[in-house]
Amino acid sequence: MIPVFKPSYGQEELDSLKEIFTGGWIGLGPKTKEFEEKFSQYIGTRYAVGLNSGTAALHLALKVADVEGGEVITTPLTFVSTNHAVLYNHAVPVFADIEEDTLNIDVNEIAKLITPKTKAILVVHYGGHPCDMDPILALAAAHNLKVIEDCAHACGSRYKGKRVGGLGAAGCFSFHAVKNLACGEGGMLTINNGDWYKRLNQLRWLGIDKGTWDRSGDGRFYHWYYQVNEVGYKAHLSDIPSALGLVQLKKLEVMNNRRREIVARYNQALVNLPWLQRPVEKDYAYSACHNYVVKVKDRDGFIDYLSGREISTGVHYYPNHLYPVYKPFYRPLPIAERVAQRIVTLPLYPDLSDEQVTYIIETIKSFKPGA
Repeated sequence: MIPVFKPSYGQEELDSLKEIFTGGWIGLGPKTKEFEEKFSQYIGTRYAVGLNSGTAALHLALKVADVEGGEVITTPLTFVSTNHAVLYNHAVPVFADIEEDTLNIDVNEIAKLITPKTKAILVVHYGGHPCDMDPILALAAAHNLKVIEDCAHACGSRYKGKRVGGLGAAGCFSFHAVKNLACGEGGMLTINNGDWYKRLNQLRWLGIDKGTWDRSGDGRFYHWYYQVNEVGYKAHLSDIPSALGLVQLKKLEVMNNRRREIVARYNQALVNLPWLQRPVEKDYAYSACHNYVVKVKDRDGFIDYLSGREISTGVHYYPNHLYPVYKPFYRPLPIAERVAQRIVTLPLYPDLSDEQVTYIIETIKSFKPGA
């Protein structure tokens, strides 16, 4: 089967792991620090905090944004991590409808939902396509709200020339195995707020004010003493995924360019199929092309047809507000509910060969909806 996603690893990643295991330090340490510094430089923020998942990044971003007891306006079309993080913080997710073309949260819908209880706006750059951030940020500023960016799909995406993750109060990245920058697991939180940075470094390590590496000096002595200032979480990144992340970061632009090449081929080849809608890229956006999501008629038939010809597909996502756990927060979202019946994710990853792309395209063209 041709998979939907696949990490792009080579000898450099293997060599980076050998270095870690030879050196003997595999926990939160110097490689994580180096990864944080280089990642913050790449995004263009003052700070980056390495975490064990994108979910942890969302959780802690909302924690320092102080949303507890309030409302967070959010999108339904995302992985449940986005909205679980709102619940982790004892806040209320308020679901806004989406743009039908980009599948991103609609700023006009956000505006209708702001109340005195609103604490933050949580945006997801779906598929790597940036949300239209200027009007969202202007709306947030007018109401003194924090904007948290879920950049799980968008490592390398740009909005009007600026990298996402540095536009709002915090950027939350995932380095899960299927992401553009893949460490197997891991995440990063990018910020400019120095007070938040200090607190996040403690929150990710159970509230402890100094990590083990920080207390190890130059490796010749070890300070056992530390303080615990608040209840934190076991959420830090370690040096094993950080070593992978440093290699992946060097390759990210090349890998993303390959993704864009494949997307260009899909777009050109599928343009004249009346039963299929291709994804868009707005003038303000430069997408990292995490996924390629089409809208089709006879979705079940289409998925079965490709599966029978050794091509995997996915559906990203089932609208969160329709899950039983979110029943207390349900409100009708006609666009999200409509498009969710038609979306299909096609294979997209850097190591997808030209021959495989051709095969996928020809197979799609041979499908007859309703046949």
